[in-house]
Amino acid sequence: MKITFLALVLLFALSTKASRLEAAGPTPKEVFDTSGKKLRAGAQYYIVPASPDVGGGLGLNRTRKACPLDAVAVDGNRGLPLVFTPVNPKKGVVRVDTDLNIYFATETSCPQSNVWKVDYFDSATEQLFVTTGGVLGDPGLETIRNWFKIETYEDAYKLNYCPSVCYGCYHQCLDIGIYEDQYGKRLVVDDFPFKVRFQLT
Repeated sequence: MKITFLALVLLFALSTKASRLEAAGPTPKEVFDTSGKKLRAGAQYYIVPASPDVGGGLGLNRTRKACPLDAVAVDGNRGLPLVFTPVNPKKGVVRVDTDLNIYFATETSCPQSNVWKVDYFDSATEQLFVTTGGVLGDPGLETIRNWFKIETYEDAYKLNYCPSVCYGCYHQCLDIGIYEDQYGKRLVVDDFPFKVRFQLT
């Protein structure tokens, strides 16, 4: 009996160690801005289109309701500055494939925060829009809709929704694209990524 118990304890210890080593893995690569410098957590950036054929950056707009405001692509200017906060706030550099909060660094008339989150399913358009009113930090099941990632995409980057802050939580991993309707070019969770770059303010 003692030998069996000891064998089980040893097997558990080895499997736990192996899973931790597997979870650690290689460090993800840094994200770079348009000037070739590393993206810094807490600094302000414009998210601008990577394609020269598409003008403008990202901003806020009232769409289906007065508040909270939704994230939209704007034409003719760089939009509003945004801040990236990794899941580990002590990390000063933003890296690809790493959970982070994104928020607009501006004041609005709405009481909600400017932290991005994926809104509930909109049955009228059959879309999941990116809105504001999310929670900064506090990773877990309650904040699962507030976490995004930056991924390399062709010669630039894309944003996606594929949070890994909640182990065992099921969600579909999709890119952040643009859905155009009467309210403008709204950010949406779908299969067609919006190719972007990051420009320091």
